[in-house]
Amino acid sequence: MTPATVSASASRLDLTSAAMLLALSAIWGASYLFIRVASPVLGPVPLIGGRVLLAALVLLAALVLLVPAGAAGLLPAMRARWRQMLVLGAVNAAAPFTLIAAAELALPASLTSIVMTTAPLMSAVVAAVWLREALTPPRLAGLVLGIAGVALLVGWSPFPVTGQVLLSVAALLVAALCYGAGAVYSKTLPPGTPPLLLAAGQQLGAAVVLFVPALLTLPRGDPAPSSAVVLSLLGLALLSTALAYLIYFRLITRLGRPARSRSASSSRSSASSGAPSCSASRSRPTSSPAWW
Repeated sequence: MTPATVSASASRLDLTSAAMLLALSAIWGASYLFIRVASPVLGPVPLIGGRVLLAALVLLAALVLLVPAGAAGLLPAMRARWRQMLVLGAVNAAAPFTLIAAAELALPASLTSIVMTTAPLMSAVVAAVWLREALTPPRLAGLVLGIAGVALLVGWSPFPVTGQVLLSVAALLVAALCYGAGAVYSKTLPPGTPPLLLAAGQQLGAAVVLFVPALLTLPRGDPAPSSAVVLSLLGLALLSTALAYLIYFRLITRLGRPARSRSASSSRSSASSGAPSCSASRSRPTSSPAWW
C-alpha cells in the first residue's frame, strides 16, 4: 500500500467508521471469553461445530436479505468455488477455532489472546515459504522477538508451566500458523470472489469438516448446559463470527477497497484475535458484483 493510499484511508476513517472498528475489535476479542466458558462443558469440537454452522446460516441469510441481486447467483457461485471454500474453511476456521478451544481448557482467555498475536508473524513465514515473499531482516527480527515474547509471557504466567500448558501454547501457535496459511491461501483465489460469499462459504466449509467429529464427540449423559454456556455459544456464533463479519464488510464498504487490509489489521491487532482473513480477492479489481 502506498503512502498516498494510507493517507486517503486514514482520511476516510470518520467517527462512525472508528466506532465500527472499535466494536469489531471488542466483538472479536470477546470470542476468547465465550470459548473459555463453553469449551469445558460442550467440548472443543462440538462448540466450534455449532459456532461455524450457526454463523454460516446467519451469513447466508444476510447475503440473501441484504444483497437481493446476489441471491440469484448464490448457489452457482457456491458450486463454482466449493473446493476453495472447503479448504479455506478447514484451514482458516475449523482447525484454528478448534485448536483455540482445546487450548483454553488449560489456559485463561487473556493468555490465549496474547499468544494469538503471533498470527501476523506466522503469515509472514507462510508467505515466505509459499509465495516466495522476501523474509526481510525487519520481518525476521519481528518473528524472533514475537516468539521470544510469547515464551517470556508464558514463563512469567502466574500458574505452573506444566506439560498441558506447554501443549496448549503449542496448539495456539499452530492455530496462528493456520491463520497465516489461510491468509496466504486466500491470495491465490480467483479474482472477483465476493467477500461476503467468501466469509459465509468458509464458515459453511468449516461446518462440513466438523459435522461428523462434532456429532461423535457430543457430551452424553451430562446434565443440560447452563444458560451461561448456551449464551456463550450463541455469542460466539452470532456476535464474534456472523455479526463481526457483517460489521467488517460494512466497514470495508465505507472505507473503500484500498483500505481493507489496513482496517482488518487494525481491528485484529486491537482484539488480539485471529479472525479469519478474507483478503484474497479484495484488493483485485473486478467487474462482478461486490456482494457487499
